[in-house]
Amino acid sequence: MPTTTNHNAKMPGRFNDLVAMLPPRAIHDDIEYRNVLETVNAVMARPKLTKGQREYVETWAVLIEAYEQEHHAIDDDATPVEALQYLLDEAGMNASDLGRLLGNRSLGSAILNGRRELSKAHIRTLANHFKVEPGLFV
Repeated sequence: MPTTTNHNAKMPGRFNDLVAMLPPRAIHDDIEYRNVLETVNAVMARPKLTKGQREYVETWAVLIEAYEQEHHAIDDDATPVEALQYLLDEAGMNASDLGRLLGNRSLGSAILNGRRELSKAHIRTLANHFKVEPGLFV
């Protein structure tokens, strides 16, 4: 499996050509997961997808979702702060990064330490940034 994808390279338009490049199959570890995401993102970066490219992305989406559910799922019983901390860890972000995202560098630490609550605006920003449902932070 490739370790990097050349995003400037022309992506094949036909499903079978994409399959020859990286055949869809179960994802077994985080290295494969990152490689698949990189390839799918390279296909998705095209201004307009062909039918074959859409089918390829849809096929991988099912396999990516299955891997994420098993290996990267957020605990249903997690508090909003625990869920946020999990998402930050997954994204390689820290409290300062969170603060910058929310518009105030010191705010990240205050939220993670329980000294500040998430506002509706914060929740919208976080949901959009992490591409999760806003209810995760309520």
